[in-house]
Amino acid sequence: MRCGGGRSSLEGVGRVRGGWSRPERDRRHWLRGAPPPGWVRVLPAALLGAVCAATLISPDPLDIGFLLGAIPPLAVLSCGPVATAVLGGLVLAVLNIPAFHLNDPGSTDLLTVAFVAALSVFVSFVRSRRDAQLVTERAVAEAAQLAVMPPLPPRVGSVRCAGLYRAAQRGTLVGGDFFDVREGPFGVRAVMGDVQGHGLSAVATVASLLGAFREAVLDQPDPESVAARLDRRLRLDSGGAPNSELFATAVLLEFAADARAVRVVACGQSGPLLLRHGRLVEIELAPHPPLGLGLPEGGPPVGLTVPLEFGDLLFLASDGVTEARDATGTFYPLTDRLSGFAADDPAALARQVWTDLRQYGGTLQDDVTMLVLMPGTADP
Repeated sequence: MRCGGGRSSLEGVGRVRGGWSRPERDRRHWLRGAPPPGWVRVLPAALLGAVCAATLISPDPLDIGFLLGAIPPLAVLSCGPVATAVLGGLVLAVLNIPAFHLNDPGSTDLLTVAFVAALSVFVSFVRSRRDAQLVTERAVAEAAQLAVMPPLPPRVGSVRCAGLYRAAQRGTLVGGDFFDVREGPFGVRAVMGDVQGHGLSAVATVASLLGAFREAVLDQPDPESVAARLDRRLRLDSGGAPNSELFATAVLLEFAADARAVRVVACGQSGPLLLRHGRLVEIELAPHPPLGLGLPEGGPPVGLTVPLEFGDLLFLASDGVTEARDATGTFYPLTDRLSGFAADDPAALARQVWTDLRQYGGTLQDDVTMLVLMPGTADP
């Protein structure tokens, strides 16, 4: 007899991409689609055993037979129709065994319990079919979302990388934030951004921007041209309307072939933080409007070339990190905390910041995205 809910084949996939990945507990509540916890699965059998033990131990008859009528409905929460039918049969058997002295139930009581047990088996069958369909649909949805933002490899060309994404909307793997790292004929390029909106409503825009980025990596000569391609993509998606409400902020990076320099273009978003020898160096970038607005007074984006040293690490974070607050409303002090973490491994740094952020802010109010890049020598 097996009690338990179905699980998606992609359920619990770790969301730190590149460098490390491990299963984590499903963030959904069990009343919202997650498999039921262990205590729910054992409750029907435990209640049956407790009633039987109590009646055998007590020297006097106990009027607790009514508890047995609750066992089949409880089984519906976590058991399939076969297990529910077995538990219902055991309940009827216990009620008819003289040794338990359950007040000699009459035919009316037995028929009532039998009807409840039969109804519970039917409900369990319907729930099992529904759960199987939901598991399939969730697996398809997760596969589609992972196709939009596939996991980063630990290294792209000469750059070690790790990305972390946590959606504020439960049950989603992709929302309004995005990142990617690609190698092309002009070097290794990376992007991280945030589109207007959150959750599933922003997935189409994210997919469009990432597709444009991956194509631009192959044929655009510099990150400024890549930014212009992304801006054009958003303006086309918005129907070409000037000052459209469809926009996105983004930071684009292009690493030199020898990883001794990086060119950064920021469009409506702050640039990366540079960790060098345990110290934090902020990169001052010229501000440019977000992508998709097509504002003529903003002019074309202009990048900044930043020299790099061996062991430097670039940390990019979304506003879900920088604008996270504690219970008193104080913003998360990212720049103060970042230099205190180990900066020799991109994945380890992302994991440490995420752990610290959860302890600081508690429940997420916005998507949390981090991209950590560590230029170095290419693999032999």
